[in-house]
Order: sequence, then structure tokens, then C-alpha cells
Amino acid sequence: MIEQELLNIIDGGESSTVQFKERLPHSDNLAHEMIAFSNSHGGKIIIGINDKTGELNGLSFSEIQEINRQIVNIASQKVYPPVYLVTETVSVKGNQLVVVSIEEGLSKPYKDANGTIYLKNGSDKRKVTSNDEIARLLGSRNLFADETEIYDSSVKDLDVWLFSEYFKKEFEMSFEEKGLVLEEALKAKKVMRNNHLTLAGLLFFGKEPQSFRPAFTVKAVMYAGNDIGGDNYRSKPEDLTGTIPELFKQGMLYLKSCIKYLQDGQGFNSHGKPEISLVSLEEILQNALIHRDYFKNAPVRLLIFDNRIEIISPGKLPNSLTVEEIKYGNPVIRNNQIALFASKTLPYSGLGSGMRRALANQPNLELENDVEGEQFIVRFPRKG
Repeated sequence: MIEQELLNIIDGGESSTVQFKERLPHSDNLAHEMIAFSNSHGGKIIIGINDKTGELNGLSFSEIQEINRQIVNIASQKVYPPVYLVTETVSVKGNQLVVVSIEEGLSKPYKDANGTIYLKNGSDKRKVTSNDEIARLLGSRNLFADETEIYDSSVKDLDVWLFSEYFKKEFEMSFEEKGLVLEEALKAKKVMRNNHLTLAGLLFFGKEPQSFRPAFTVKAVMYAGNDIGGDNYRSKPEDLTGTIPELFKQGMLYLKSCIKYLQDGQGFNSHGKPEISLVSLEEILQNALIHRDYFKNAPVRLLIFDNRIEIISPGKLPNSLTVEEIKYGNPVIRNNQIALFASKTLPYSGLGSGMRRALANQPNLELENDVEGEQFIVRFPRKG
């Protein structure tokens, strides 16, 4: 933040998103301010300004060091759940001020050690005691993994061309033709939030998604035999990386290279028929990438054995969904934003018909909801 930008904020005085503190207040008081901002729309606490007169009273080097130390401790130890914040030191008219930026929280309601909830009320704050208000805060929680922010990312990590092409597919015109600048379009599509890429934005439009989330790859191996604990393999490529559409493309290429193409009664000059339905493989692989649990820090796995192929997706079935229910097309979308992006970039409809189509093309599919291992396994028995 530059000096003039901070001066403009100071000139506007205290508000529902700006608080002045001449020196660091009692830790409980500061925790309550953090809670109120996190439960509302976020804001800034500027330390080094008299909150009665607005006069600057700059901080010494030792005060700045102590303030930064205490703020981090308060945010992590006196706010439940802990909040994420950013501090910076800005020089204004020769005075060193500390600016604490607190974003609107994703895990509302935030509370203190006594369970007390605070909201902003103009430039002040107030306790929340109404059950209706608490219910609204709970209802506003964003617990979808794909909409969470990647805090160390920015627009620099975005492939603008990929996003622009996606936008044209969805709206049949560019975001400029819609009258939007890039930042507005990114916010509208939940690709960015608070100047950070969302997980969905990163996984579809990021330049190098695995530089931020190394575990979100596809691991593939073709074993010699049928034992996952075996030491021998026939093929074991580097982990597949890239965006979800790139992972899908690479994964299908690998699966196609591993299966047999059988004569199955046709003449010698005819192309062989794949031992496993390619339609079924496509449906299961894209389901693993779209509907996996992105709160689990684990890769999708493609395991090729002599007698079977397994596609393993991190996370058990959500919301008490059963294997029998998904066979009949009862969809529960775990990652809404990822599913939306996939509908324009993958052969994915989002209608809940994918598993039915996979079973129709490969009736001997075996589905296992591994609750203890927190994974969903689809097995394709191999011919011969």
C-alpha cells in the first residue's frame, strides 16, 4: 500500500471497514475487532492514529516488531477458528503506521474464547445474541473446497487466455463485449476472491496449479501382476500435472496406451476393439477429477494390473450417498464451481447421468465406497 492510498483511507475516518488505534489495545479487545471484521465484510485496523482526533502518532521500530508478533498470536490463539490476516508498515508524513488487513471469513461465525460472537455495527461492533442472526452467519459459511482462496496466489498466476476462451464458451462473447474488465469477470465467475485465485480458478485457469497444490496430480502405474504391493512395474510415468482439463487429457492418453485392443471376431484388417469401454473410462476419470474431495491432500490414482484397472478418487461418497444410489443417477455435487467449469471444458453434463452411462457401456464395473480409507474406487475387470 502506498502513502497516498493510505492517506485517502485515513481522511475518510473510521467506518464499518476501518478502525484506528493509537497503540495496540488489550489483546481481548483486538481479538473482538478481528472477530467482528471476519464475521462482517472484512476491514483494516490502522495502528498509529489517535481514534478520537485522527492525528498521526508514528510507531518506533521496536513497537512495530512487537505489534506484528502480538497480532499473529492473537489471530491464532484468541479467535476461533483462527483468522488469516496481512500486516504491512506504511510511512505517512514521516510516521510509521502498521496496517492490519482482515478478510471476510469463510468459516463463520468466528468467536472468542468464551464463545461470544461479534459483528460490525458502523464504526463500532456489537455482540450477537439472536439465534436468527447466528443461523444467518452459519448459512453464509462457504465450506466448498473449490471456492476457498489460494492465499499466496494472484492474477499473475492466471492464464488469461484460458479464462478468456472459457468465458466466450459460456456467454458466446468476450468479457470485454459484456462490458467487464478482467478483474470484474474473474470475480463474477468466482475465479478470484479478495485478489487471490480460488482453488477452482487455479485448477482450471492457473499457469502451474501444482506449484501451489503439489498433491493435486494424477499418479499412474502399470504393475507387473495383480498385487499393489508388488515391486515390479511395466510403466510408471512422471506424475501427471496441469489444469483439470490437461489432467483428463493426459490420463486418458495413458489409459488408452495401457489397455489391449482385441480382434473379437472381426477380420484381420479391422481395428481392434478396446478390452474396456473408452466411454466408461472417460466418465469415471472425469468424475474422479471433478467430484473428488479437495479437502484431502492426495492425488487421483490410475492403477493398471494384469486382471483389472482401478481409478481411485480421494474422499468417500458425500452426505451418506450410497453406491446403489449413484448407480441410478442421484447426483450430489461436492464441488459446484469445478463442476460448472467442467461443463464447458470437458465432456461433462453435470446431470448425474455419467455413472449410468459408464455402467451401460461397462456392466461389470465394480464400485467401492471405502469409508475407512476415505476413497472411492472403481474397478474395471480386464478380459483374458
